[in-house]
Amino acid sequence: MNGTTDNPRLIIPALGCVYAALGPLSYAVARVVLGGVIMVHGYAKLFNGVAVVVGDKVLGPMGFPMPEAWGYFLGILEFFGCALFAVGLLTRPLALMLTVELFIAVFGVHMKNGFSSASGGFEYPLILAVFFAVYAANGAGRYSIDRLLGKEF
Repeated sequence: MNGTTDNPRLIIPALGCVYAALGPLSYAVARVVLGGVIMVHGYAKLFNGVAVVVGDKVLGPMGFPMPEAWGYFLGILEFFGCALFAVGLLTRPLALMLTVELFIAVFGVHMKNGFSSASGGFEYPLILAVFFAVYAANGAGRYSIDRLLGKEF
């Protein structure tokens, strides 16, 4: 062995049962919050006309064919896909699609504005992309519909 284990020795061993209980729950709470944050953007695209604006002002200039259709696809992914993501259904493929979307946003839209999200920079979409990548790699976790079904991608 190289000295590392999956269960590190705790400074306060009595907290082990607390960490064991809260760890999986915190993973589910983070999934719900992450999905909910992006759902708001999907709602705006689908029901407030933002899909057309995103298509015309962002995706078209980036060279996407049929940019308005892509804008609506992103609205569907962000609203309905993130609702499924939040409850932990089809978590890995949805998280992968959202990771790709957000990395395109980082490098195709926000990078030129620098790091700070206050100036429209890439800080916020980068954080979201990394969190979605974590769920794409690890799945929904213990408290999810994927786990209840006993199968996931």
